[in-house]
This record gives sequence, C-alpha cells and structure tokens, in this order.
Amino acid sequence: MADLNPILALVIGLFVGGIAIFVVNLLKNKNVNRNANKIIEEAKKEADKHRRDALLELKEESYKLKQELDAEIKEKKAESKEAESRLLAREGSLDKREESLQKRDQMLDEKENNLMKKQKEVQEKEVKMDELIKQELVELEKISGMSKEKAKDMIMKKLESTMEREMTEFIKEKEAEAKLVAHDKAKDLIVSSMQRYAEDVVGEQTVSTIILPNDEMKGRLIGREGRNIRTIESVTGVDLIIDDTPEAIVISSFDPYRREIAKITIETLIKDGRIHPGRIEEVYDKVCKDMNTKVTELGNEAIYDLGLTKVDPELVALIGRLNFRTSYGQNVLQHSKEVARLCGLMASELGENINLAKRAGLLHDIGKAIDSEVEGSHVDIGVDIAKKYHEDEIVINSIASHHGDAKQDSTISVLVQVADTLSAARPGARNDSLENYIKRLEQLEEIGNSYDGVEKTYAMQAGREVRVIVKPEEVDDLTSHKIARMMKEKIEAEMQYPGTIKITVVRETRAQEEAK
Repeated sequence: MADLNPILALVIGLFVGGIAIFVVNLLKNKNVNRNANKIIEEAKKEADKHRRDALLELKEESYKLKQELDAEIKEKKAESKEAESRLLAREGSLDKREESLQKRDQMLDEKENNLMKKQKEVQEKEVKMDELIKQELVELEKISGMSKEKAKDMIMKKLESTMEREMTEFIKEKEAEAKLVAHDKAKDLIVSSMQRYAEDVVGEQTVSTIILPNDEMKGRLIGREGRNIRTIESVTGVDLIIDDTPEAIVISSFDPYRREIAKITIETLIKDGRIHPGRIEEVYDKVCKDMNTKVTELGNEAIYDLGLTKVDPELVALIGRLNFRTSYGQNVLQHSKEVARLCGLMASELGENINLAKRAGLLHDIGKAIDSEVEGSHVDIGVDIAKKYHEDEIVINSIASHHGDAKQDSTISVLVQVADTLSAARPGARNDSLENYIKRLEQLEEIGNSYDGVEKTYAMQAGREVRVIVKPEEVDDLTSHKIARMMKEKIEAEMQYPGTIKITVVRETRAQEEAK
C-alpha cells in the first residue's frame, strides 16, 4: 500500500503536470491569437490609412491635371483665335491686292491699246518719211548729177582713206613708243655681248696644198701606172690634183675630216720615203687612230674653254669632229664655240642659266658632225643625239628650234637662235656663191618696185639695206611708212637671208629755179 502511494502520486503528478501543460499551451494559444488579431487589425488600419492617402493624392493629381488641361485648352483657343484673325486680315489684304491687280490690268490694257494706236501712227509716218526721203534722193540725184551708188562709193573710199591714215598714224606712234624702250635695251644687250666676245674669222676652203721637196716626188706619188695615186684616192676618199704647178699637189674634198687625214697621210709618206700601196694603207690606219685621239682632244679643249662639265665621252668626240666640218666655208666648231660664248654673255645680262645657255649654244649644230653618215637634216640628227646622251630639255628644244623648225619653249632657245644668226651674219664669216648673192639683190629690188608710187629701189650693203625712192606727188609720209612695213613683211615671208635687212623709204620734194 505504501508502494502504491508513490506511484499514484507520480501518476497524479504526471496527470496534473499534463493538465497544467495543456492549460499553459491553451493560454499561450489564446495570447497568440489575440496578438495575431491585434496585428491584423493594425495592418487593416494601416492599409485603410494608406488607401485613404493614395486616394487623396490621386484626387489632388487629377485636379492638377484638370487645371493644366483647362489652361492649355484656353491657350489653344486663344492661339486659334489669333490665327483666325491673321487669316482674316490676310484675306482682306489679298482681296485688296486682287483689286489693285485688276486695276493695273485694266491700265495695261489701256496702255497697250494706246501703244498700238501710236505704233500705227509711227508706221504711217515712217511710210511717209520713206516716200519723202525717196523724193529727196531723186531730187538730190537730179541736182548733183550723181547716183546713190556712186555717192556711197565715194563716201566709203573717203572713209577707208581716213581710217587707213589713222591706223598708219596709230601704228607709227606705237612703234615709236616701243622703240624708245626696247630698241636701246636690245641694242645695248647685243652690242655688249658682241663687244665682250670678238674673234677673227677665217674661211675654210675645200682644197689643201702640199709642198713637195722636189718634182721627182710627184712621180713617186703617182707610182707605176698610177697605182699609188689610185690607192691614196680610194683609201682616203679624196681627189689628188697633180698639175703643172712645180713642187706642189692639191688635195680636193668637201669633207675637211677626210681631207685632213689625206694630207697628214701624204706628208707622212713623203717624209718616210717609202710609197707603195701596202705602206699607204698602213700609214692611213695609223693616221686615222691619231685623228680619233685628236678629235677627242679638240672636243675636250672646247668644253674646257667654255667651262662645261659632265659631257659624255662619245659626245665629246662628236664635238671635236665639228672642227672638220664647214658650213658656207665657216668652221662649225669655231662657229659653235662662238654661239656658246654669245649665249653665255646674253644669258648673264638677262639673268638666265649661263652654263645651260653655253651648253645649248655649243650643241646646237652637233648634228653636222655625222650628217654625211646619217640620213636626215642636221637639226633632226642633233635632237636624236641630244636625247641619246640625256641632255636637258632646254638644250633639246634649242637644237630643234634654232632654225625655226619648232616652237621655242624658253628664253635660252631664243638666245641660241639670235647668237647663231649673229655668228653667221658677221662679215666674212660665210662664203656665199655669186649667183645666190645676185639673185638676192634682184629679189630685194623686185619687191621694192612692186608697190605703187615707187620710182626706184636700190639694194645696198651687200643686200643688208634696201633704199626705196618714192614719188612725192603720189605717196605721202604716212604711206611711206606703210610701204616700209609691207616690204618688211614680204621679205620675211618670201626670202631666206642671214642677219637683218634694213629698209629705208625716201620721199623727197625739191624745188629748183635758175636765176639768169
């Protein structure tokens, strides 16, 4: 019994504890529910508050938008009213303009009608005027005894004469003005250049004379049955003239280079004494080699004298060969050196490239070095040579244009042409045949005598001056100037001549009486 009490007490304690725990849990659940309900109620209150706030804000925003929209509507209405008023005003102005245009059209129509009337009146008056003019012309023709065509021709001739006189006076004045500036300057330039360079001129001949030690040498040169002389002529390409002149023979050839080789060959044979075909060929070959060396030396000497540099060795040899080429009896190398020096002097006065001018002057006739070996004019051959050795374009143009065959592209090209003319025109520089000389004089006199009013024409100063005597009663002073100009143009167009030709027209009136 005693053992059951603790157990019962334990069971009762457990039961009571369980009940207590249940009661406690039940109380806790009630508190939780109350808290949850409280939280829910507070959340509902908060939500209601936020909703009320949101509704208030929405109402305020909608109110503001409504006010802005109302203000914008009012503004648009005001703008539309202003636009409507402007359109009404523009319509009013357009109506006024239309009315003014209608009035202007009416005025223009009236003016056009008036003009038509006036035009008809003018036409009627013109017809009447034409009739009156015709009547007056008929009356004038009757009074003057001259037809309309004759009077017109007379007026035109008088007008032509007057205009021609005025043109001649104008040309004369302009020529005088140009001469005041250009003539003195050009004359000073050319005279200065020629004065600074002057060289004696020696005409080249086509024959060379060899002095023999005795007449027996003639026979040795001829050889048995003429075999020696035939060998010399065939090898050297020259003609040997053996005449009655004692102790002398003549070498004839138009090629100075061949003539010089033949002369040295024969002189060497004479000194050696051994003259036979084999020896002639041997000496000839040796002289040719020596001449090639001499040609190079002459070319280098010319280049050194002119102060030029960078010349191809083959071109140097061609320059040296010019020493054995003549043009109208003038040594071409000496002529080329003279042209080069004149070009350099004139280039220095004009501020041009002096060395380039000298180079162009020296090479302007380079084609003549081989013109007997190559077909074509010396100008075309010279241009090809200059291009082959890569000469400057100005040098090539100077070669091509120094006879007027091409357009001159630079001042140096003009200087080369001027210097070439000056060198060729110097007294004694060139030999010209008597026949060509006489023909040139006759042609000058024929040109002068071909003009009306010319009494006599005289060619003077070896054809470098022409004096034309005119009839003073037929030719006045201005016409004299006109004749001189026309002669100048005709001579330049029809004749070929070195240098310049001065034309002087003389008009002289003499009154002479004899007192007795």
